Amino acid sequence: MIKPSPRNEEIPLDPKRYIVSETDEKGKITFCNDYFMEISGYSKEELLGAPHSIVRHPDMPKVVFKLLWETISKGKNINAVVKNLAKDGRYYWIFTEFEIRKDTDTGNIIGYHASRKTISKHVIEIIADLYAKLLEIEKTQSVAASQKYLINFLKEKGDDIEFSNIMEEIHRFY
Repeated sequence: MIKPSPRNEEIPLDPKRYIVSETDEKGKITFCNDYFMEISGYSKEELLGAPHSIVRHPDMPKVVFKLLWETISKGKNINAVVKNLAKDGRYYWIFTEFEIRKDTDTGNIIGYHASRKTISKHVIEIIADLYAKLLEIEKTQSVAASQKYLINFLKEKGDDIEFSNIMEEIHRFY
């Protein structure tokens, strides 16, 4: 009997465990916990030194990472809902808390710490629709057009909501 491919299946996450990683200032992985390796399906050797984009799912709009990098490179922490891709083709949705790591002597950013946890199905439904729209705009127009759509989407939700806050707002209220 042929075993069905696991591709495009969601990986259930343990709500009591965190996926943790650290990167250098350019996004190369310098630390990963055991749960990250377990869920992603990559070994420590495959992850360390690799760009964090190794787990980037093609359903993720580029504009999300553009805005994320703009925020953290300015020294600001940010939260984001992200769909990641495991080595075997399965995926997992996570709520990620990105924190800046700075050199204590110079104050320069030396890397980033990310803690990820499971997220409710309701939040995933909301954000997946938004991400699908952003991705469609990127494919038919550009990342800049996608960013413009996202900015207008945020303005409709409230004058003071920025991308760096929208993920927290979605997670908190849904």
